[in-house]
Amino acid sequence: MKRLLAAALLGCVAFGTNALAQAEIARTTMPAPPQTGVIALQVAGCDPASEVWHPDGGKPAVRNVTCPTLLPFLPKAGATGATVIVAPGGGFLGLAIEKEGYEIARWLAEHGVAAFVLKYRTLPTPKDQGVFVDELTKLIHGQPSSMKLPDDTPDIAREDGLAALRLVRANAAKFGVDPARLGFMGFSAGGFLSRTMVLADKADRPAFTAPIYPNMAPLAVAADAPPMFVAIAQDDFLLAREKGFPLIESYRAAGRPIEFHLFPSGGHGFGIGAPGTPEEGWIELLYKWMRTSGFLTKAK
Repeated sequence: MKRLLAAALLGCVAFGTNALAQAEIARTTMPAPPQTGVIALQVAGCDPASEVWHPDGGKPAVRNVTCPTLLPFLPKAGATGATVIVAPGGGFLGLAIEKEGYEIARWLAEHGVAAFVLKYRTLPTPKDQGVFVDELTKLIHGQPSSMKLPDDTPDIAREDGLAALRLVRANAAKFGVDPARLGFMGFSAGGFLSRTMVLADKADRPAFTAPIYPNMAPLAVAADAPPMFVAIAQDDFLLAREKGFPLIESYRAAGRPIEFHLFPSGGHGFGIGAPGTPEEGWIELLYKWMRTSGFLTKAK
């Protein structure tokens, strides 16, 4: 798992899929972008000054998150009442928050689905961006590094995911959403977190989950587990470590609804999907799945 997450860092923590090979790992920081309407998830040890914002392929990314938040993207018209919490990836050492958060949330809101981008707590990394890049490079190459990787979803991320679900449900009327149609989706490490939400107590589970290029290992799927949508590319390294599709088979064995899309290429970290690529339009498939599964209409 540590080797798996180290590989994920190359595509998701900060710098683009081929960044290391191209010697283009960013050593610069940037101001935090405007976050109008952000909602704090109250936790002990919150220190806003700990955050380091930096470019990720020209898009904002953040690390050293100690103050979890939700940023709402609410539909301006055509609201369906459905809502999704969106968890960006980044190996739990940072968050590709624009590419795998804001961009996804904007698309959903434009299609009538309320979205909340979850900035969950991440593991500590060096404050200095240059030192971080040096330590990250060592980590990727399997050399001794001051940074460590988790075996799976850290407790702090799990706690933030659960807190996000509880907050949106408790304030559903305020946000104009149906608490019975609240989903949870995530990318890479956020996909790990999405899997973890499936294992939560029944009262806390989302109505549906959508892990995108997640850990594809087996999962203990309950007989009443929420429906799941999965998308991943055939050349994603996360598939190389598994024989077959254990996550999918876990859902099938439990008799729970699952829709699975395997794209012929795209690697790891394709985000919303670039035009002209096989994974282009996967989010439209997600939207169709939500519609045909009944999540875009209120139950009678």
